[in-house]
Amino acid sequence: MQETIQDIAIAMVAPGKGILAADESTPTIGKRLAGIEVENTEENQIKYRGLLFTTPEIEKYISGVIMYDETLHQSGKDGVSFPELLKSRGIIPGIKVDMGTEFFEGSDPSADGEKYTKGLDGLDERLKEYYKLGARFAKWRATFSISDELPTDSLINKNAEDLAEYAFVCQQNNIVPIVEPEVLMDGDHTIERCFEVTKQVLQVTFEKLKNRGVQLDGVVLKPNMVIAGQDAQKDTPETVADMTVKCFREVVPKDVSGIVFLSGGQTERQACENLNAMNSTDEMHPWELSFSYGRALQASTLKAWLGKDENIKNAQEVFLHRCKMTSMARSGEYSGDLEN
Repeated sequence: MQETIQDIAIAMVAPGKGILAADESTPTIGKRLAGIEVENTEENQIKYRGLLFTTPEIEKYISGVIMYDETLHQSGKDGVSFPELLKSRGIIPGIKVDMGTEFFEGSDPSADGEKYTKGLDGLDERLKEYYKLGARFAKWRATFSISDELPTDSLINKNAEDLAEYAFVCQQNNIVPIVEPEVLMDGDHTIERCFEVTKQVLQVTFEKLKNRGVQLDGVVLKPNMVIAGQDAQKDTPETVADMTVKCFREVVPKDVSGIVFLSGGQTERQACENLNAMNSTDEMHPWELSFSYGRALQASTLKAWLGKDENIKNAQEVFLHRCKMTSMARSGEYSGDLEN
């Protein structure tokens, strides 16, 4: 019997589990590898992704993995394709389908030029191919910079319309859309300003999703936390949790299957502390509050690996530890003492 998008969405936010974002494009994975002085070759990319995907017991904490187009087509050293490998472990394969950003019409690239996300051309055909390759969910990221003037209403509308169109086409292909409107942490804005912008972005996004006829119970939302800019004074995890849950209760429909936060430039510990604070309050909310982290699951793993085969086992232990800590945060059971 074919699983419905609702079944898949529920499995993606299963209790205690979250999503690994391993969807770095070729240039982005190149930056990660450069950080540990490893050459950006296909062989090294496959070796690193294989290290992550074959880590023993990650299926206890990871429900799904977002991959990049190239990764979805690749196989590990035993010849088994990455989607098949993940599926055999009960982990749902996913795919990033947006094609990056481009300067928005009318914005000035030399100043604070706003960017929209592209990739709708040929999306239906790509999704059909991805489905055959094993992908059961997809991801599209739209970004919004904060300043006193930004984001503009025009950009919010453009990104929200495209997110809605993407989500609709995904569901037509029996693929669960992860809708990712990310209000960026860059800058020195306050948590109050982030609240205001996040609320507006989510409000418009859900209006467009409803207007396009997207089934919200077959959607997973991947938002930023409501958090001050990186150059501003940091708020306590309790403040981040209160502001984030308050914002979502005001604008996110109850029907949405679940919420998987992005880490968005937070450290591994910070991403755990903030997620833990949200899940350990008595505040009632209708959604699972989970995670879809990239750097916040991988940063220390890369440092432990350093591109060396003899470090693989140790790097996998580090990665498993991060998955476990983040899973505990997702269940409201995390404490900094557990890091040791």
